Amino acid sequence: MRALEDLRRAGATVVDPAKVEGLDLKRPTNPCMGFKYDMNQFLADRAGQVPVGDLAAILKSGKFHPSTQKRLEDSEKAPQNGPDSEACKADTAYREQFRDAVVKTMDRLKLDAFVYPTWSNPPRLIGDLNTPAGDNSQVFSPTTGFPAINVPMGYSRGGTLPVGMTFYGRAWSEAQLIKLAYAYEQATMHRRPPVSTPPLR
Repeated sequence: MRALEDLRRAGATVVDPAKVEGLDLKRPTNPCMGFKYDMNQFLADRAGQVPVGDLAAILKSGKFHPSTQKRLEDSEKAPQNGPDSEACKADTAYREQFRDAVVKTMDRLKLDAFVYPTWSNPPRLIGDLNTPAGDNSQVFSPTTGFPAINVPMGYSRGGTLPVGMTFYGRAWSEAQLIKLAYAYEQATMHRRPPVSTPPLR
């Protein structure tokens, strides 16, 4: 809420709430699960340039962080769905409807961008699977493919850990989002070097 006030003070017109209507879409029951296909295709295209040929070989090598093991194993057991699979076609249609809903809302409310918190909880340390995980707003930008940019909007944990705000816009609006994010940063000056690192020379 403080960040929204900062935006108003900097001259932004804040529309709050700005609800995206039409998001009562039913996500496909069989997810695309294209990771295995994408990984295997990526490695096959680089045959002779990389030390492994597919996801199975990555698992066999053991050269990955232990916290990712279950996800890699689950992906290897899953079907190798490519873009022509029924699951991936349904996922593509869902994403198109989602994009349409976002654009219609931006048109109706005359929005240049949406803003929202980048993360719902302070991030965990790598390998920590016990403290609250939080969520990194993995809906709007990942589902639509539209651009988003994150900037500090303050600090948590006694003023040591940056808290981010996301500016999210229409397709091909990167230049505008950079201008908005830069203007917000200049108005608030939240960015500072972390206390845990020595000064750059």
